[in-house]
Amino acid sequence: MSDSVTRPKTKPKVRTERPKLHKVILVNDDFTPREFVVRVLKAEFRMSEDQAHNIMITAHRRGVCVVAVFMRDVAETKATRATDAGKAAGYPLLFTTEPEE
Repeated sequence: MSDSVTRPKTKPKVRTERPKLHKVILVNDDFTPREFVVRVLKAEFRMSEDQAHNIMITAHRRGVCVVAVFMRDVAETKATRATDAGKAAGYPLLFTTEPEE
């Protein structure tokens, strides 16, 4: 008989890192009508009237407001599309992104 010890083969666990999330931020300005901001929030971020209104009011009072958190590509796309909607209508509406901490 053999005195060798056999050990079961184990595969190392591969842990995939979660993708970094980015915040989409609405920046207040004094020229874009409130109704237009609400309309863009509803269209681009699929918000209800109340949600969009609350975010618009928060940005108006504080200067900025986090709209939503997405993966980087999605956040940048949504921020660009929402900003472009404002430009197309002749308003300085601005949405930015930044990494979530």
